[in-house]
Amino acid sequence: MTPVRVVVAGVHGYGRHHLDNVARLAAAGRARLAGVCDLRPPSGLGVPVSADLPALIRETGAEIAVIATPIHTHAPLAVAALEAGAHVLLEKPPAPSVEEFSRISEAVARTGLACQVGFQSLGSDAIPAARELLGPVRAIGVAGAWSRPFGYYTRSAWAGRRRLDGADVMDGALTNPFAHAVATALAVAGADTAAAIAGVELELYRANAIESDDTSSVRLRLADGTVIAITVSLCSDRRTEPYLHLHGRDRSARLFYTVDEIEMGGTVTGFGRADLLGDLVAHVRDGAGLLVPLARTGGFTRLLDAIRLAPDPRLIDGRFVRAEPSRLVLPGIEDLAVRAAAELKTLSELGFPGSLGSVRAPWPRTALRVGDREVADYVQRGDLQAADAPRPHLHPVRTLGGTVVTESRPDDHVHHLGAGVAISDVDGVNFWGGSTYVRGEGPRMLADHGRQRRRSLRPVDGGYAEDLDWTGPDGTVLATEERTLTARALTPPTGPEAWALDFAFALTGRAGRPLVLRSSACKGRTGAGYGGFFWRAPKDSTGLDVFTGEASGEGAVHGSVTPWLALTSDAWSLVFVQTAGLDPWFVRVAEYPGVGPALAWDEPRTVPERLERAITVIVADGRLAPGRARTLAAAQATGRVSRR
Repeated sequence: MTPVRVVVAGVHGYGRHHLDNVARLAAAGRARLAGVCDLRPPSGLGVPVSADLPALIRETGAEIAVIATPIHTHAPLAVAALEAGAHVLLEKPPAPSVEEFSRISEAVARTGLACQVGFQSLGSDAIPAARELLGPVRAIGVAGAWSRPFGYYTRSAWAGRRRLDGADVMDGALTNPFAHAVATALAVAGADTAAAIAGVELELYRANAIESDDTSSVRLRLADGTVIAITVSLCSDRRTEPYLHLHGRDRSARLFYTVDEIEMGGTVTGFGRADLLGDLVAHVRDGAGLLVPLARTGGFTRLLDAIRLAPDPRLIDGRFVRAEPSRLVLPGIEDLAVRAAAELKTLSELGFPGSLGSVRAPWPRTALRVGDREVADYVQRGDLQAADAPRPHLHPVRTLGGTVVTESRPDDHVHHLGAGVAISDVDGVNFWGGSTYVRGEGPRMLADHGRQRRRSLRPVDGGYAEDLDWTGPDGTVLATEERTLTARALTPPTGPEAWALDFAFALTGRAGRPLVLRSSACKGRTGAGYGGFFWRAPKDSTGLDVFTGEASGEGAVHGSVTPWLALTSDAWSLVFVQTAGLDPWFVRVAEYPGVGPALAWDEPRTVPERLERAITVIVADGRLAPGRARTLAAAQATGRVSRR
């Protein structure tokens, strides 16, 4: 097909994601970037740049305009783009009022062009699957608790505002960061239109010095009798994946809309998701139906308008707020959100704010335990971008004494995600994240990143078994993986208590040809043989050291081929033991602490059918002496360490 010409309006925030997405579609021959519209024109893109969107559309002959600008500019820009002759992909929320929404709807009808709204979660196959699994859903609870620093509210003039210079903005928790939660709940309930909502009960609160809500409850009553109760906050002390608690007639389930997963009966099942720009491209070229046409977001706009007309949010009593250097925290708010979703109640009905800190509801987490102690969280983050090569990973991992021994998204390498499996090149796709090393050119940021998409996760003795699809930028499944990870206690005859992580994975190619794995070293970057199981440890740890049974120090052990290796600090020790397969060790200490066996050290590895690897990591408090590390490592093969 002839590539669809696309212009992007607003490229300094989330619009950067749209630029990457256009590049991905361009690599597949489906689209090309024709121009960029922004008040602060970027340079170096090699396309026309203008602050006048209609003029840019006419100049470039653009067929699609992606609009990722501030909320209060959505309606005028969408109408202008449609009237200039372009279909529109409009970021959520589509408009800050029913009146503005109607302006866009009238332009769609008048021009006969399409407006797709960027509620990306509505492209998920998990939504129809939820209806099929549960049958009629009698009620939906939504729980969401994130943390936002003060800088989140100062990032732009409209951040955290209800109105700006007389224009409606409505940048609140329910209408922007958790807008996907609201839209997904309405989609599962089939409440697409404004007429589907019969009643709205609102509770808007704020802890921060902003106009809009940062902590809120809403209970919707739909025309068919379904109840939707939503409780969200941006003042949690940790990030958790928000979810829909689906109440069926005789069973329930949880839909984690940020990662397209459904948990029911202890088993997690993953689903695919269609890209909305790709969907709009198919509509333009082939006349395919749209996943999220503007008309499908009428129910969401009805709620947004109720928030617009509501009184300003109530300020939360400072007695219940914990001030930290970079943020404000409502201790226990995430647990209240869980209760509200389960019981279909609002915050005030649970005694908020006086009940803060007094409720301990079980936030849904996938954790590894040793006895009654949680030693690791196994997470699938929904806030990662394509360039992070999203993947399930362990973080935080803790010693039995509670010391954290992993680091995730550090400033030096934001694509380092705790402990897991990451490979820099699988059949030309980057599953490591960050830049790609190109022979003769060096590191380059390319639109070549893959994703590990969970198909299923189920509990086994001591941990979990998981099935994953390794998908390329276009969604093609290049490989499948079977993974198990379990935790167990170790009681050596002498020395500190410790526990062991047993991590095994098997990769099988799915492209109809042998799978080829490469590292950056295979392409000419000396020593950069990373790829496989990889553990990123905390950079601020003191007294870092690394050794094997034969050598010590980064220079001596990097690239060595030995069964075990120890990374130690003043506070913790990690002993890595290769229990299936034997590969060279990739080691970093001076730049950052990271360790992993390298699957393709300096030559490509061809996998005709299946590659199996397993590693045991002993996690101990304090610094292990070389002799003790050797004993613990040897015992993994001989079974001399007592296991319980």
